[in-house]
Amino acid sequence: MNDTTLQTIIANRIRARGRITFAEYMAACLYEPGLGYYTSPGRKVGTSGDFYTSITVHAAFGRVIAREISAMWRSLGCPEEFTLVEAGAGHGRLACDIMDFLAERSAECYRAVRLVLVEQEPSLAEAQAVLLAAHRDKLSWLTPAELPGFRFSGVLYSNELLDAMPVHRVLMTPQGLRELYVTLHEEQFQEVADIPSTPALEEYLQRYGMPLHPGQEAEVSLAGLAWYEGAVAALQQGFLLTIDYGWLKAELYDQRRNLGTLLCYYRHTVEDNPYQRLGQQDITTHINFSTLMERGEELGLQNIWFGDQARFLMAAGMIEELDEIEASDLTEKEKLQRRLTIKRLIMPEGGMGDTFRVLVQSKGVTTPQLACLRGIGP
Repeated sequence: MNDTTLQTIIANRIRARGRITFAEYMAACLYEPGLGYYTSPGRKVGTSGDFYTSITVHAAFGRVIAREISAMWRSLGCPEEFTLVEAGAGHGRLACDIMDFLAERSAECYRAVRLVLVEQEPSLAEAQAVLLAAHRDKLSWLTPAELPGFRFSGVLYSNELLDAMPVHRVLMTPQGLRELYVTLHEEQFQEVADIPSTPALEEYLQRYGMPLHPGQEAEVSLAGLAWYEGAVAALQQGFLLTIDYGWLKAELYDQRRNLGTLLCYYRHTVEDNPYQRLGQQDITTHINFSTLMERGEELGLQNIWFGDQARFLMAAGMIEELDEIEASDLTEKEKLQRRLTIKRLIMPEGGMGDTFRVLVQSKGVTTPQLACLRGIGP
């Protein structure tokens, strides 16, 4: 199977039904069974993949998150049953780093924990089970469709999930808002602007966006909003932890981003053409954190902390991780290598420290005592 097969499938849909929204096109490119970027075999992240994530850089990323999860458990009164839900669990690397830390350093929390992995691609469950074999009796799985009907108390966390949700693309014109559709012209995919497919697009921009200028393009993630609402419904009491790249609405929809934020990743190169290498390149957009914060409040959440990844990691335990490296029996060369690796997680301008944002929200927690709230000083 290759991108020609997927291209034919999408083209036949357009021939049969007429033009499709970009959200439909993006969903096929990323999630078409057996052919989409995230639903086909092959390594997506790391040196041999198309991009790096914080998970693949160093286990300290997961260990720091585990420190904060342990604090969240204590903030809930140290319950005997405590559920962790990872949405978009991939191969299970982040979950493994978190569970290993809890088992080693927070035994009471670990005894209470059960881990639920949510992933679109069912074949990854086997890889997750192998990687998390030491924690097998604590594991269970859900499909994304099952998550909204699940009920739990604990923590739901995600890392680079919402940026891969299919988006509608819109364009402001002197005549008003238009949507960009995908059609065929001489057997090639082509974009065409027309009346929006749903009034929800304009309602979203009015509610969670900013006024667009004539000629400005932008993305609207109705799928991301729907997923988020389902996640909030599932959480009865506890915390939502969202890590992704994005901005608040004023920055996201600033006219400096006149063409929106859509990008493609292929073998560690950045592309801007989503109509090539179908199913073989990632398609992604920056997320609107204002949507999560404002809709979250409407649904009964409290916004606890929002900021860049560097400040979150440093406040939540990266300093302690670095101190432990220094106090270890590693050679000076090994210590230096680990420090330089961790530096990528927290440094701006070339690192991941200011590329990613972290949002912590709570539900039904009166006085959360989290390390990220202590700050990192001047």
